[in-house]
Amino acid sequence: MKNTLFGIAVCAAAPFAGAAGADSVSEPRAAQQISRAGSQASVAGPADYFTGQVRVDPLFPATGENNASGAYVTFEPGARSAWHTHPAGQRLVVTSGVGLTQEWGKPVQEIHPGDVIVCPPGVKHWHGAAATSRMTHLAVTGSVEGKSVQWLEKVTDAQYSAQRPVAPQSLPATQPVSETLSSRQQAIPLIAAAMATSNIPRLNAALNQGLDAGLTVSEAKEILVQLYAYSGFPRSLNALGELMKVVDARKQRGIEDVAGREPGRVIPVGDELLAVGKANQTRIAGAPVQGPLFDFVPVINQYLQTHLFGDIFERDNLDWQIRELATVAALAATPGVESQLRSHMAASLRVGLTVGQLRQLIRLLADQGDAEAAKRAAEALDATQANQPG
Repeated sequence: MKNTLFGIAVCAAAPFAGAAGADSVSEPRAAQQISRAGSQASVAGPADYFTGQVRVDPLFPATGENNASGAYVTFEPGARSAWHTHPAGQRLVVTSGVGLTQEWGKPVQEIHPGDVIVCPPGVKHWHGAAATSRMTHLAVTGSVEGKSVQWLEKVTDAQYSAQRPVAPQSLPATQPVSETLSSRQQAIPLIAAAMATSNIPRLNAALNQGLDAGLTVSEAKEILVQLYAYSGFPRSLNALGELMKVVDARKQRGIEDVAGREPGRVIPVGDELLAVGKANQTRIAGAPVQGPLFDFVPVINQYLQTHLFGDIFERDNLDWQIRELATVAALAATPGVESQLRSHMAASLRVGLTVGQLRQLIRLLADQGDAEAAKRAAEALDATQANQPG
């Protein structure tokens, strides 16, 4: 049983998948199958192939129709895989925490919630958690003749320690960079709150502040486009019109703002879009979104999944932290949506924003004169922290 579980568990599957051969690929089934959350037992990553504590939660095995297996893999702080390769490649999606990954001969890279890592066939690499953070990723791995991975030597403590990102020595120990918003990030809540309240003079000032701090025109556009889903099309259209005026006025003053890049990721359609949107929604919410309201009106969740978390959140010219900064501020500025505000406070923590950064967002709203918005945001963050485990 243990070997079978590992056989579908991506990187952790490797020692068993190779031995099982082609027979480890499950036969295709004629009917739709549903595996309920929590119905499959978790297993520990074997010490031969992992350093530290690793838990594998199997999701689905490879089949004749879909020759890839999937699992959630959770690494405790400092835990990591050994060096390895995949004969058919692998896709990883970080769902929580901060992780590290490295390709042989290249620098280590830090990975965060929402990041997607595409590992081509035969590329030697490792991945795991950062030294001070647990990390979970969804892993989908193809197989060739029943083999999904080739394990190599372990990542030594010296290799791992040498690769850890180190904060600049000039930063005060009491003010770590992860607890503060950059000057570019600080403008985002101000833009969002002004847009949500249709305060055009304040929006004008916030847009100028953001562009001065390095926000690109594409990013500013994307923030205002996304927020139509939370504040409505009329406010979004008016705000986009104001952005156009701001950019033109700055050009007349001789300021050439960086255009930025348009989204580059191909957005899926149809059933694939629904699946991607549902996965994004689940990662951001921390669990599948369900309840009496969605039973009563199923189509509203379908719209959320296909359009908001599919069409919009798949656009890769904004990261999810910026999207949540904007969403939290817009909801804080809107009376009567405290439940959604609390949900997005929790989502902000899941995508990698810190409590310190969210406290700073609250101060920015208060300093701008949005005392009621700041009060709602503070209450939502307090409630979120009170509900956090531990």
